[in-house]
Amino acid sequence: MDYTRPSMYRESWKLWAAAGLSAGLLELPFPLAGPMPPSHSIFAWFGLVPLLWAIFTRARGAHPLRGSFLLAYVCGVLWYAGNCYWIYDTMLIHGGLPPFVSALLLLGYSVVLGGYFGLFGLALAVVQRRLGTAWSLSTAPILWVALDLAGARITSVPWDQLGYSQVDNSLLTQLAPWAGVYGVTFVLVAGNALLAGSMLLAGARARIGSAAFGSALLLTGVLGLHLVAPKAPTSATAVLVQPNLDVAVANVWNSPNDWNQHIREFIKLGNEQCKTYIAGIPQTGAPQGEIVCPPYPTHPDLIAWPEAPALSFFEADPRFRTTMSDVAKTEQSALIIGGVGVDLDPTAEPQERDYNSAMIFGPDGARIGRYDKIHLVPYGEYVPYRDLFFFAHKLTGKVVDFSRGNERTVFRVNGHRYGIFICYESVFADEIREFARNGAEALVNISDDGWYGDTSAPWQHLNMARMRAIENRRWLLRDTNTGVTAVIDPDGRVVQSIPRHQVDALPAQFGFRSDITFYTEHGDVFAWLCAILSIGLVWWCTRSNPQVQTSSKVRS
Repeated sequence: MDYTRPSMYRESWKLWAAAGLSAGLLELPFPLAGPMPPSHSIFAWFGLVPLLWAIFTRARGAHPLRGSFLLAYVCGVLWYAGNCYWIYDTMLIHGGLPPFVSALLLLGYSVVLGGYFGLFGLALAVVQRRLGTAWSLSTAPILWVALDLAGARITSVPWDQLGYSQVDNSLLTQLAPWAGVYGVTFVLVAGNALLAGSMLLAGARARIGSAAFGSALLLTGVLGLHLVAPKAPTSATAVLVQPNLDVAVANVWNSPNDWNQHIREFIKLGNEQCKTYIAGIPQTGAPQGEIVCPPYPTHPDLIAWPEAPALSFFEADPRFRTTMSDVAKTEQSALIIGGVGVDLDPTAEPQERDYNSAMIFGPDGARIGRYDKIHLVPYGEYVPYRDLFFFAHKLTGKVVDFSRGNERTVFRVNGHRYGIFICYESVFADEIREFARNGAEALVNISDDGWYGDTSAPWQHLNMARMRAIENRRWLLRDTNTGVTAVIDPDGRVVQSIPRHQVDALPAQFGFRSDITFYTEHGDVFAWLCAILSIGLVWWCTRSNPQVQTSSKVRS
């Protein structure tokens, strides 16, 4: 053991405090209990600095690898627990689980995903021992993006990656159509690394240079918040229905009176063509907009009903098919409706397969097709390891388990092609791009965010959907059960919305685009390049430096 730095032990509390400070700062650029003010995105430009300082300070002391991993790991656990605190509410209120079990599930989630932060700290320490502080700081953006990709592909939870904090930054999001949200994240981590370098590097010239470049990037972030892209042209109309159904009840409409009452309400909402809307995001003080009557030549191009806990909407039910066909013919508009798709196969086990689906009917009442949700929510739409997690069946209600769809179908409606995806799928960038790549000229996201309650999750979910519009340069219609129901333009701006938690409908105006962005065509090429470079770099540093393998002593 090296005793040349006894002060390291006496002052280790500063390192842990710095890790905790970073966790707190990195919470601030994301929605907390409401929509995020764009000005809060500035915290993403320096929120990592305390953690980087702690990692590199620890990397120069005793047991650098273990210490760096633990500092970053603690930061990650704290960040996930704070950013995703809504898991506790969802499990407690809608899962019916005791407070202790709900807290335990949130802790387990944070403990697992916090490991990506820990690996980031470990990798930086490995590189620092071989290449020194300056070069290892320059690799921080590459390593961070690589681990973000691992989170998306291995544990399948790419929730609130750092780049989402800049969804309102019109300058920085120009990277998204090329490199996806990962490109935005790369620049943010680079800015943090430069600012950290002004504290860590030896020599006045190096410190001044790092501070100057870091400040320049930060200034870029501030300027990007004030740039406004030109208004995108609109050429089509839709009505997005927000029924505000209670997710705490089953919503099984068995009696004819219940069925008829709810269908009448849906039809009434679908006819709301003349009303005001919010010209921006709800709860932000955005101005009111007004659709001049009549906004449509005859009928809207599209009426959307959301994914919702209406377990009476079974595709196999003749009453459902007849009603939906009649509604589409009466409205003379295409209809997208969330429900339960069913396939019967006598040779399979089980013989009946249920899907979380979006059913599409044409203006003539004919069934156009069905999209079956591919990326299901664990413990919400299926229960992995059912025997072990026996309590989680409450979250799936009477549906028990959904089967996975297998095709990202694009549907032609009124001469235009639509890509439809459901709820949580919106957080998977490399999957949503497939709809645009397959020819979708507009995107439709039906969702039920009522499970989240009044937490940060609906607003976080909205921002991730906004990034999908930017990456693919597509209009996105977001129709939800309880909100946020909104129209998002190809630059990611919410141009129309309605308040949450009320029975309402949004007469929407949107457009079509058929151009293909680099990201749409090639996907996560940039992120995979970062992953390959990271693996090669860490392997080379480990192989080339025997000290990493055999000793944790500090180099003189």
